[in-house]
Amino acid sequence: MTDIALPSASRSPLRRFISGYGQELVVLLAIAVLFVGVGLYNPRFLSNTNINSIFAGNAYIAVAAIGMSMVIISGHIDVSVGSLIGVIATIAGTLAVNHYPIWLCWLIPILFAMAVNAGVGALVAYTKIPSIVVTLGMLSILKGGLISATAGAWISDLPPGFMIAQMRLFNLPSAVWFMVILTILAAIFMRYSAFGRAIYAVGGNPEAARAAGLNPERTVVGVFALHGLFAGIAGILYATQLQVIQSTVPPNLELTIITASVIGGVSILGGTGTVIGSTLAAILFAAINSSLVFLNVSAYWLRSVLGLMILATVLADMARRRRST
Repeated sequence: MTDIALPSASRSPLRRFISGYGQELVVLLAIAVLFVGVGLYNPRFLSNTNINSIFAGNAYIAVAAIGMSMVIISGHIDVSVGSLIGVIATIAGTLAVNHYPIWLCWLIPILFAMAVNAGVGALVAYTKIPSIVVTLGMLSILKGGLISATAGAWISDLPPGFMIAQMRLFNLPSAVWFMVILTILAAIFMRYSAFGRAIYAVGGNPEAARAAGLNPERTVVGVFALHGLFAGIAGILYATQLQVIQSTVPPNLELTIITASVIGGVSILGGTGTVIGSTLAAILFAAINSSLVFLNVSAYWLRSVLGLMILATVLADMARRRRST
């Protein structure tokens, strides 16, 4: 009898673990191989400064990818997240330089992000407009509105207490703590909470989920609002990692976040995947980008590498689904 025919309950714990986290293990192995290989070629790659840049400098991408993973698992997608993060950073910086209380400078942009994405989720859920269409429209609204309102101005003279991403705890940047703790909490939430299981159910088969007593529309609105929470936190981390903020949308940020989710093991068709994989994939992208510098390779190759990784991951997901069927 082949392994495919074995009931999942009769498999060894190791086989069940590998089956459930296969893509995450592949990404983790790729990170390890990259660090060892490039570190042997150029030891400066493993310097404290570069390691800090890889993890702390890209933590906001990993945090945003957590929420994106939830949206994709639910069967939808959000291509406006990069523009939303740019708007959040600008709002937070503007409040900070106008001497608002620091906690309000953090809280108001996060609530704004949740409200915007809840509205997007309501449009997707109740009007049945495809999420890619709704979020493309929101991308244009946010990006156009930001440029019109600020003309891309720089925000400087930010108060020291506002710079939460630069704070340190146990000699580790707070951005890394945010990335690790939020990933763990989100993984527990998706695996063990009723709403987390509902996200998987709705993404796998909305009508079956409805027949089981779930409300797919309410779930979609909720998951987009939750995605807004993570995008808001990511926006605050992005705004506070440097001493100035440029009031523009970070280029290709939404593509990087979506790619992290997909390569991390989240099926683009919905219903499967974990937030742990998206965080690992975000770290892998940052490590690849940094390694190109130390290998004297043009950074433009990063987009080609990511494109190949997306195609390989999607093809593997399709093959896996065919085998399951």
